[in-house]
Amino acid sequence: MPADLQQTIKGLMPRLTDELKKLVRLPSVAFPDFPTAPVEQTGAAVAQLLTEAGLPSVRMMDVPRAPQAVFGERPAQPGAPTVLLYAHYDVQPAGPEEAWASKPFEPTERDGRLYGRGAADDKSGVVMHAGALLALGDDCPVGVKVLIEGQEEAGDGGIEEFVAANAELLKADVIVISDVGNYALGVPTLTTSLRGMAALDVEIETLEGAVHSGMFGGPAPDSLIALCRMVATLHDDAGDVAVKGLGTMEYDGAPYDEAAFRTDAGVLDGVDLVGSGTIADRLYGKPSINVIGIDAPAVEGAANALIPKARARISVRLAPGVEPDDALQAVKAHLEAVAPWNVRVKVTPGTTGEGFLARTDGPAYAAAGTAMAAAYGKDVVHYGEGGSIPLVAAFLGAIPGAEMILWGAEEPMCKIHAPNESVDLGELERCVLAEALFIAGMAEQK
Repeated sequence: MPADLQQTIKGLMPRLTDELKKLVRLPSVAFPDFPTAPVEQTGAAVAQLLTEAGLPSVRMMDVPRAPQAVFGERPAQPGAPTVLLYAHYDVQPAGPEEAWASKPFEPTERDGRLYGRGAADDKSGVVMHAGALLALGDDCPVGVKVLIEGQEEAGDGGIEEFVAANAELLKADVIVISDVGNYALGVPTLTTSLRGMAALDVEIETLEGAVHSGMFGGPAPDSLIALCRMVATLHDDAGDVAVKGLGTMEYDGAPYDEAAFRTDAGVLDGVDLVGSGTIADRLYGKPSINVIGIDAPAVEGAANALIPKARARISVRLAPGVEPDDALQAVKAHLEAVAPWNVRVKVTPGTTGEGFLARTDGPAYAAAGTAMAAAYGKDVVHYGEGGSIPLVAAFLGAIPGAEMILWGAEEPMCKIHAPNESVDLGELERCVLAEALFIAGMAEQK
């Protein structure tokens, strides 16, 4: 490992930490009904950061139904490969501020970690890319393109359309996605698979309007009861998905220790895990179904009335290779078949995304493993990821010859999407070093 590169990055970390804090202070939530100004300010800040990182060409680009993306590039010299670096600058809503130990958009350091919404997901990825480019400087031996988008979390924009329409602009030999992370803190991990996803809303109607539970309760059908009965059939008694037609994949990556999983997930003492098979099989090779939202009266102030209409949002995660549209139809057919009492059922499809299986026999994948092992001083593990990144399939559709590398500074203690999100600054430093070594090593691959 070039000792000077390691020392350069160590010297850059105070600056990179300050840059990450600047980004975290901007509440770049791109969901509907949130202010757009902070999102625009964050895009501009990212563009400035990439310019300062040495990219000679940085510009904002329009994306259908989404905030502008930041695109920067340094063309490759003849014969040199090109690396495309991806991250996103938008974040999840913070949720109730009282659930946080410190304010979500006031970055706070505690015990080597930086706390704040987006500190890990995915503003750490933005800083990781900028840090690697800063460390390499003008002597960067390969072509570099950087795409940082602004609506990954909301998922309603047209970034996939943007990628398809700009395939030539984005063309690269390898694409690096920083929106994932390590199996555990300090364990260098390359992500080999992603689950696909499909979401849908199911709405039940039974009555013209709310009616008194004493006068009509019993014979009159309650839509919330009907909905509860329906969603309860999505799993069998062991907790495995009971919907027919959702395939599985044989997972061959590293195992996930059950005790570690219980700790990482925050499962309460004495509460059973659900489903069958190994933890890794359940997370990476099997489908999962969760109800992530439900429209129902709050307990506080609830009236003595039957519920005429109820709605739930259902999130389905799919084994790689399962077609999301087919999965939507399977869940829809299941819900319609189990609906009791001839209630009226309306199923509205939502966001979908394909899964991913990495090609692990290419030169870029080998270079990534070598760089990570050097940065961490230990062997790399290969792991699945239970989450989904639909844009990966869009990249591969637009640039089918590119290798795909998925890594980043996230790990279970980051608590992404939850209160008290954080990133370990030492992990970020190691990831910056790994990416700089990887980019430098790519010069020898072509």
